[in-house]
Amino acid sequence: MKTSKDPRHLYRKLMIKYLYAESFSHQKNPPDNNTTLYTKLPKIDKIIMKSAPAWPIDKINRVDLAILRFAVYELMEKSVPQKVVIDEAVEIAKEYGSENSSSFINGVLGTIYKMKI
Repeated sequence: MKTSKDPRHLYRKLMIKYLYAESFSHQKNPPDNNTTLYTKLPKIDKIIMKSAPAWPIDKINRVDLAILRFAVYELMEKSVPQKVVIDEAVEIAKEYGSENSSSFINGVLGTIYKMKI
């Protein structure tokens, strides 16, 4: 059962906070896993653009973009069940995003899920 103290949940939140901060300026002391994530960022952004064609990357709320980037990264890695990744992303969007963030995140990730990346 997922709890707010689950280390996997806390790790996701840490990575999303880092990605959000990184969208403003380069951050010192990145979390462990970020080098792999950053090498895949162009591919991740292409997947997001394909899944949300009405929303150019530079127009997506930075919190939502950070959540989407990390969720797509996890979907690509296939180390966590895809529905778990989507659920976690939606829950984090409810906590950190705007009123419509969770619906937007769910829709984009649902489209990506159907694409079977």
